[in-house]
Amino acid sequence: MVKNYINFLQFLFVFTFLLVLPSKVTAQCAGTNGQLDLCTTISDPVNQSISLFSLLGGSPVPGGTWRGTTSRGLDPVNGRLNAQLISSGGTYVYTYTAPPTAGCTNNTATVTVKIGPYAGIPAPYATVCSDENYFNLFTAFNGTVMAPHTNGIWRDSDGAPLDNPSFYVKDKEGVYEFTYTVPPVLACSAASPTSKVIITVIEAPEEGSPNDLLICAETQIDQYTDLDLNTRLTGQDIGGDWNGLGLTGPADHVVNLKEIYDTYGPGEYKYSYTVYAEPNNQVCPDKTAVVTITIEKQLDFTGAKIEILKDICEPEIPTANYSAVLTQGVQPIPNGEYEVTFSVSGPNGGTESVVSSFVNGVFNFPVSSSYFRQVGRFTLTITRISATSSKKACTNIINNLFDVLEVHAIPKLDGAVLNLDPTCQNKTAQAHLTNAVLLPDGNYNIVYNVTGDNFALGQRQNITITAGVSDFQIPANLNANSGASSITITNITNTATGCTNTANVRGNLIINPLPNAAAVTVAVNDRCLNDSVTATISGLGSLTDITISYMLLGDNLASEIQTLTAAAGKAEFQIPAGLLLNTGSTIISITNLKNNITGCEVNLSNVLDSFIIHPIPVPPTVNAQSFCKVDEATVANLVPNGNQYKWYNSETAVTPLAGTALLQSGNYYVRETSAAGCTSAAAVAVVTINDSPVPVLLSDGQNFCGLNNPTIADLSNNTNVPATVVWYDAPNGNLLTSATPLIEQGKYYGFNFPSADCFSSEYIEVTVTLTECDSVPNDFFIPDGFSPNGDGINDSFVIKDIEFLYPNYTLEIYNRYGNGMYKGDKNKPAWDGMNYEKSGIAGGVAPNGVYFYVLHFNKDSKPPKQGRLYLNR
Repeated sequence: MVKNYINFLQFLFVFTFLLVLPSKVTAQCAGTNGQLDLCTTISDPVNQSISLFSLLGGSPVPGGTWRGTTSRGLDPVNGRLNAQLISSGGTYVYTYTAPPTAGCTNNTATVTVKIGPYAGIPAPYATVCSDENYFNLFTAFNGTVMAPHTNGIWRDSDGAPLDNPSFYVKDKEGVYEFTYTVPPVLACSAASPTSKVIITVIEAPEEGSPNDLLICAETQIDQYTDLDLNTRLTGQDIGGDWNGLGLTGPADHVVNLKEIYDTYGPGEYKYSYTVYAEPNNQVCPDKTAVVTITIEKQLDFTGAKIEILKDICEPEIPTANYSAVLTQGVQPIPNGEYEVTFSVSGPNGGTESVVSSFVNGVFNFPVSSSYFRQVGRFTLTITRISATSSKKACTNIINNLFDVLEVHAIPKLDGAVLNLDPTCQNKTAQAHLTNAVLLPDGNYNIVYNVTGDNFALGQRQNITITAGVSDFQIPANLNANSGASSITITNITNTATGCTNTANVRGNLIINPLPNAAAVTVAVNDRCLNDSVTATISGLGSLTDITISYMLLGDNLASEIQTLTAAAGKAEFQIPAGLLLNTGSTIISITNLKNNITGCEVNLSNVLDSFIIHPIPVPPTVNAQSFCKVDEATVANLVPNGNQYKWYNSETAVTPLAGTALLQSGNYYVRETSAAGCTSAAAVAVVTINDSPVPVLLSDGQNFCGLNNPTIADLSNNTNVPATVVWYDAPNGNLLTSATPLIEQGKYYGFNFPSADCFSSEYIEVTVTLTECDSVPNDFFIPDGFSPNGDGINDSFVIKDIEFLYPNYTLEIYNRYGNGMYKGDKNKPAWDGMNYEKSGIAGGVAPNGVYFYVLHFNKDSKPPKQGRLYLNR
């Protein structure tokens, strides 16, 4: 009962509360409108975090969202505003929307904020380096307080407005004044606040713009033995410091790139040039420019080879793939990545570059099949090779680096004609294939059939085609029967390419019968040895054009073939004397007879005759004979001599030597002719043409020390025949005495003249050097001064005898400032006090004073010597 009473009271309380509520409950959920005046206090740091919610009136429900005239500086969730982030003065309205959970879906309230114009607080002095190009004037304001509004106008010291706040400071120097004016906010005041900033521009040091250098060592390095690095910069301040390989110090700016390359090889060498700001300039940094010098080595592909893989036959065109292998030549090519450019000839040819790697001297790359779409020869030529890491300073050497790929046509005998020469029974037949114009020149295998009076199938033959023509033979065993045979080619294969094709080429062959030789005889008369011998053949019947084979038996053994013309059943021929070298009885036997008209032949037996070869006289008796070469003896001087004797240069010669022929060491042959007209065999006489041996110069015999004043006698002592050698100033010149002094690079001609022998016909030529001095004499010294006053005494600075002791020496003379005054060597040994290295200094005349020399001996690793000398005019 009590519990029900309490529930009733609670219901009554709630009902009574609802009766007294206004009819529109949402009116107060967002609160009432508020405002904030920041016309003069915008720069106060407290304005960096303003609670807009606290500025609402009434009892706003928290948890809503904010939006404003501008979103700058507004946190729409928490309702906090950083008013100093708003870039210009003015009136800004921020609207609060109560959260839907409060039952105030459409309820809003606003906060109005007035912000006065703000021109900021200048530093007021700002310092900037002239190399910064542009300086933003807004950075000249005090960074610890609020930045100025950005809707103002900048003006220079003349009052002229600026287009933007970026001040161009490049190449400027001095003090510049600017005024910044912000427009008024009329809701606050009609005043326009201003700020003044002063900019001091400090001149920056200028390091200059580098001009890098790219050098090919093989073609250009000799031009860079004294490169002035200052010439590789533009616009730089003078007086900076250089640093890099080959420089002796910060002031040195001349570098010998050839020496660096010879020592360190190709590579990238960097040289830095640093200029420094003035000591009281704490704004501008020191500046450094870097000149990069790249030296590259030329690659030589001489002897390199390129091979395309591989040749194909015409039917393989649709499916073939290709690749190429490039192999290095004489010069090893370093491993690494390279770009190779090549061209391919042909209707679909072109140029292409590929990137791959050389590995152990081999470069593999693919070649597109699109280049090879028809039958033909295609030349792949390498036009350019360079490492991908290279800057391409050098044009690498490529000489005729190409290969040819062939797409072979299948062999075709279309239109070809086969003709066959008539042959004889059991003889080979000559076949002529012509008009095979569709076949390239080369070697082929054919298959043919024989039909008709003779029969054989599947016969194979290798042939060679040249200009559409080939000759080949039908074997004798296929021509056993006389009459007519038909030869048909059924298949052909190119042996070089392996390409094959069917064929149908037919020709007819006539086979002739053998000649009749039943009545043939031979007759030969007796003759002297070596005389011409005539043989007569009879019983030839109607034969007119024949070839016979015969043998010689008995005291002479030989065989020979003769082609003869027969008339009235007879023919004659000469048996060569070379076949009848022996005297006595000889038998001639005819072994074969051929009818040249038909080409048919028959072997013979018992067709023979015997004859006598008479002997020739005994050869003359001769002795060895000798002459001096300088006497120029001739054949007429040989013994025996007379009309019955003839001299020859070989045992088998038939033409005698002329009596005026000059003799040489060797064998000479003499024959005697008898009264009967027979000529003897040759007798040999050994002829010797004597000559003294040419002098031989001992090792290093041409080298002397000029300090010893060598003479011709010293040169003679340096030969293998010092007692008999004589010297001339030319091969046909003047005789030199033993006391004749030797001169540097003088040429001398030595002959051997033994007193009991012949004068040598040859000579030795010697070029003398006087620089082979092994030790330095005690009196060798370097003068410490000279007086170039023209009095003929000590007018030049010369180091006596140095050209003999150190022939490759070089001498450098500098003044006390390190400037080069003179460079000399054995070709320019004396300094006369003139300045040869620089022009415009005292008219080229070196003044009195102390100078310094550096003597490079360039011999036996002897270190250079430095010293000083005094010039006194």
